Amino acid sequence: MVGASEGPAGFQAVRETNLGIVLRTIRTSAPCSRAVVAASTGLTKATVSSLVAELIDRGLVCETGLVNQRRVGRPGMMLTVNGSTLVAIGVEVNVDYIALAAVDLLEREVLTRHVAFDARSAGPEECAARLRDLLLEVTGDPLLHERPLLGVSVAVPALIDVAAGTVTNAPNLGWHHFPMQRRLTDLLADTALAGAPVLVDNDANLGAVAEYRGGHLARTMDLVYLTGEVGIGAGVLMNGEPLRGASGFAGEIGHIPLLKDGPRCACGQRGCLEALAGVEAILRRAVPDLVPDAPVRGSVVGSLIEETARRAEADDATALRALHDAGSWLGRAAATLVNLLNPSAIILGGYFVPLAPWLLPSCREAMAAHSFAPDSGNCRVEPSALGLSAAARGGAMALIDALDTGSLPLPPGSSAA
Repeated sequence: MVGASEGPAGFQAVRETNLGIVLRTIRTSAPCSRAVVAASTGLTKATVSSLVAELIDRGLVCETGLVNQRRVGRPGMMLTVNGSTLVAIGVEVNVDYIALAAVDLLEREVLTRHVAFDARSAGPEECAARLRDLLLEVTGDPLLHERPLLGVSVAVPALIDVAAGTVTNAPNLGWHHFPMQRRLTDLLADTALAGAPVLVDNDANLGAVAEYRGGHLARTMDLVYLTGEVGIGAGVLMNGEPLRGASGFAGEIGHIPLLKDGPRCACGQRGCLEALAGVEAILRRAVPDLVPDAPVRGSVVGSLIEETARRAEADDATALRALHDAGSWLGRAAATLVNLLNPSAIILGGYFVPLAPWLLPSCREAMAAHSFAPDSGNCRVEPSALGLSAAARGGAMALIDALDTGSLPLPPGSSAA
């Protein structure tokens, strides 16, 4: 419960925060009565009734029926979150694709898109324009048409200044100091999506959010999500909260050097985990006859991953050795995470998922060999069940969380309520 503040602006800020608190309480307790909400939040019954009325008017909450008629006193209407109106959209920009996921207030997937896109060749300006076009396209889809938009979250494999929404450094994309939040906001200003909040975050951080809120190990309080793309990043949750570090740049495990005089990484160093076990490194060793000298980019990545898995299934020695070695390097990195953070789970995402049958045995073996704690600190390594949409879904879910916690404004009322 948030107390009163002086002046109209302060009162409205308190009310918006309390609206978020009530919405979150209904989400976690539904179906529940107003009395339950009041008891859970510490707000008065009169205040809760007023806040619930506004949430119903905005289309965020609905009444579902009466509580048990045998209870003493006047029966109360049961409340639940209305999943038929508001949607949140997350998009992920990666080296070879853009993924989009729209979820409702109950975090159910409403719509997804996966578009082949060479973001490095396109550059940040063209990418922002492509995001605008994709957002306009999907919000015109019958599944989303006329549903209020909570906001848009953009996931990028990069160091991100989250407060400013700026891509500070994305070595695999070749982007530096690009104001993605401001640019996309400007591009949407003359469209039907004008005014929609735009957030920008690291893809691994948002992948971890998706795993925590909707993955097969959901609600694991201490977990690490490893992106399995051309680059490797780590999204870390400790006690259910993102671990960002002093400047918000935590989790760049892909640029920890593991092998002196190893292959050169996109960051300029040699022997980084990314250069040893990133998807491009795996493909160069697993299917050397198919990988060009130039960087592996675009839609070809997916087809090369499929060919690598096909050859591994056929017991091709070259593919099997490449996957064994990459798994071992991933296991060494996992042991570092175990020794530093002692997570309950490390989840391999992205293109690591279809290669997991061959990566995991050597990964788990190396993690056990290099972990100081017995039994690797009881940490398990598992493939993600969310596929290539994890960061996009996590971005949409992060918007829902921001709404619940009052850090994102509630949208105005909807006629669809």
